[in-house]
Amino acid sequence: MFKKMLGAAALTALMAASAVAAENKPAIVFDIGGKFDKSFNESMFNGAEKFKKESNIAYGEFEIANEAQREQAIRDFADKGYSPIIAAGFAQAAAVEKVAKEYPDLKFAIVDMVVNLPNVSSIVFKEHEGSYLAGIMAAMASKSGTVSFVGGMDIPLIRKFACGYAQGVKAAKPDDKIIQNMTGDTGAAWNDPVKGGEITKGQMSKGSDVVYAAAGATGLGVLKAATEGGALGIGVDANQNYLYPGKILTSMMKRVDVAVYNTMKDGNDAFKPGIHALGLAEDGVGVAMDDNNKPLLTADMIAKVDAAKADIIAGKIKVHDYTEDNKCPVE
Repeated sequence: MFKKMLGAAALTALMAASAVAAENKPAIVFDIGGKFDKSFNESMFNGAEKFKKESNIAYGEFEIANEAQREQAIRDFADKGYSPIIAAGFAQAAAVEKVAKEYPDLKFAIVDMVVNLPNVSSIVFKEHEGSYLAGIMAAMASKSGTVSFVGGMDIPLIRKFACGYAQGVKAAKPDDKIIQNMTGDTGAAWNDPVKGGEITKGQMSKGSDVVYAAAGATGLGVLKAATEGGALGIGVDANQNYLYPGKILTSMMKRVDVAVYNTMKDGNDAFKPGIHALGLAEDGVGVAMDDNNKPLLTADMIAKVDAAKADIIAGKIKVHDYTEDNKCPVE
């Protein structure tokens, strides 16, 4: 009798484990910088919170403190049957690939990188398209004829932002000068607002009066320095216009919040593996216009941005993607 009870208990446990793996039990692994970086991670957090509020389904979460924790965190969620498991940022690709292969019945997603596995959804963005619009706005707002860009880690993805921005600047004002600097070549470049501020001050000393930051939490130092130095800032990923109302020209938004929300909402049953590239046509990127930056916007600027957006969607304007050949047609 005792053996039969043990057998029944084991079967019940097995059925419960299978149910856990099949149900919508999402988790998210934030990357270095933390979920309150007011940028990329925080936008992902906002998407997860929207899902939680609407569905009443709690999600697992973990904030990476160092690079070694990436695989450990993803594996821990997989061990506990979470699915889909969403990883924030390109740097988690190797960890996602390794763990996803070991748990083929679970679903995984990664934002900003491609992992070619049948149980992985790879969500990437056409940052160059949104950055092109930001470049048009920067050129039209600049009084000095010099604008600048501060990137985080020096990788092709961030060069993609810079190149799109430069193309937009030159489209609006071919003679304008563009200064570009990267913060570093390690993961620490995403979380160094002091250095971001120092770079910005150096750019302003060379005449830049509009500064675009694509640097994670480092960008907070960029926007602060630009504001204090009398220049206009341009935020990234999330709508950062509210940080310094009237001082931030716009924010180039990547709707990673929407990507996370949709992935969690789809769950396991409607999970969509493969590559999903989101640009202007998919409302995956764009420039923020709200009450915080309204005083900085002119009718001509809005009209030119709207026209460029329509032409990009229609294919009349081709914004070069730096990651295709690691080259930019303008500097």
